[in-house]
Amino acid sequence: MPSFKTAILALLAASATAMPASVRLSPRQLQYHALTKRQQENAQQSGLSDFDILQFALTLENLEESFYREGFAKFKESDFAALGLDQQQIADLQQIGKTEAQHVGLLQSSLAQGGVKPVQRCEYEFGFTDAAGMVKTAAVLENIGVSAYLGAAPLLSDKSILSTAATITTIESRHQSSIRVFSKQVAVPQAFDAPLGPRAVFSLAAPFIKSCPEGSNLKIEAFPKLAMEQGGAESSKALAVGTNFKVQADNGGNGATNCAFTSGGVFPGGTAFSNFTQAEGCQVPQGVAGITYVTLTKSAPLSGTLTDDIIVAGPMAVAIS
Repeated sequence: MPSFKTAILALLAASATAMPASVRLSPRQLQYHALTKRQQENAQQSGLSDFDILQFALTLENLEESFYREGFAKFKESDFAALGLDQQQIADLQQIGKTEAQHVGLLQSSLAQGGVKPVQRCEYEFGFTDAAGMVKTAAVLENIGVSAYLGAAPLLSDKSILSTAATITTIESRHQSSIRVFSKQVAVPQAFDAPLGPRAVFSLAAPFIKSCPEGSNLKIEAFPKLAMEQGGAESSKALAVGTNFKVQADNGGNGATNCAFTSGGVFPGGTAFSNFTQAEGCQVPQGVAGITYVTLTKSAPLSGTLTDDIIVAGPMAVAIS
C-alpha cells in the first residue's frame, strides 16, 4: 500500500501526459512512469476489491502482532540484552509489537465501518527457538510488510482507504530500519523498497500459518514453496553478489529456467534475472542488496517485470550483503 514513493510514482504518471511538450522527463522518471502503468494494469486484472485488500493487510498485521506477542511471552529482556541490545533498543523492539496491535485495530475498524466482518487471527508457527532467531525473523517479516503495502497500493481505488494504508506503511518502514540497526546491519541497504503483489506476499506468509478460523481464509492461493537446499552452507548467512546457491521447490521446480531477484532499486522493472539449473541452482546477479525476494520463473523478461503468470515457485526471502 502507499508510501511517499507511491505518491511520487502517481505524480510522475500523471505528469507524463499533463506536462507541456517542451518538458521532458528524465530516463529514471520514465522508468517510474512505466512501472506505475504496469502496476495499474495488474490492478485491473487482480479481481480484488478494496475491502479484499484490507482483509489481506489485516491478515498480515494479525500475523505480525501475534509474532511479537508470542515472542515476548517466550523470551525475557535479558535474552535480548545478551544479543547486545541496550535497554532503549529492547523497549523500542517491544514498542514495535505494540504498534502492530494498533495497526490491527485500525484495519478492523476500517472494515467494520464498511460493513465487512474482519478476518480473525489465525494459528501460527514461527519456528523461533531463541531471541536471536526472533530478531532475525522480525527483520524479514517487516521487510515483507513494507513490500506488501507498496505492492497493494496501486490496487486501491478509494482514496480514504489509501490514506489509511499510508499511515501504516511509513511506520512499517521505521520498524524495518530499526530492526536492521538492532541486528548490526546497514540501516538502509538500498535507495528503494521492492513492491510485491498479494499472491507473492501471501506465499511468503503462508508457511507461518497453521490454520485459520472458518471464514478467515483469504481468496488468494500461495505459489509452491521455495527454500534453500537443506544443508547448504549459504542457508545461514547473507549471500554475496556472484554467489551460487541451490534451492528446493515443493513442485520440484519443473519448467523453471531462471531465478528472479526482486529488490529495491533494480531497474527496469524491479527484478533482475539469472539462469537456473537443478545442478547449479541460482547465482546472485549485480544490483541487488538487502532483503531480496527470489523466485523461480519460466522466462526472464527484458523489461525486468515479474508477473504471476511466469512464476514457477517462490518467492523466498534472502539477505544479500
